[in-house]
Amino acid sequence: MNACAFVVGSRERSGALLLDLAVQLGFTTVLPFAGLADAERQTRLTPLCFFLFAEVDDPIAHSKAAQSIRFSGGRLIRFAPLIYFCRAPSLETIKSCIQLGFDDVIAGPLAPKRVAPRLERLVGTEQVYFETSSYFGPDRRNRLGIDRPQRDDQSAGQFRRLEITRSYQAGVNVLRDDLQIVL
Repeated sequence: MNACAFVVGSRERSGALLLDLAVQLGFTTVLPFAGLADAERQTRLTPLCFFLFAEVDDPIAHSKAAQSIRFSGGRLIRFAPLIYFCRAPSLETIKSCIQLGFDDVIAGPLAPKRVAPRLERLVGTEQVYFETSSYFGPDRRNRLGIDRPQRDDQSAGQFRRLEITRSYQAGVNVLRDDLQIVL
């Protein structure tokens, strides 16, 4: 797999398991996430980077890292797959990950044979992303009964609907970028 896997989280326990899993999955490069500057440099070598988030007590603990990736100025980082790994996610964990813009939540067991197809489906297929003032990520409307809260700043304004594809050679291609204005 000609891609880089950045592991976000502690290098102990769940982070160490993800580092091992990424190697077993055949990522060209496997690195602990140390910030956006390193990730931007890595995209020159492997245009497609995956961000694998290690299990924590509350996924909100990953919000700073997830938001820095999702709202990055670099297209290859901004649209990179974010995947949260855990043993047995609660409904609240899944909702938190959706609200943070994760592409997938993968529950144990974390065997390469089981995880590889989940990651592969994020490459080579068209994906729809939405951007508002407070969210950037895959189209996850009405997943698990989650409706975006109607807040004063979102009842009118603008949002972007983007269609993308990912490839190992080019990283991310934006196929369509529509700005929508809601009055």
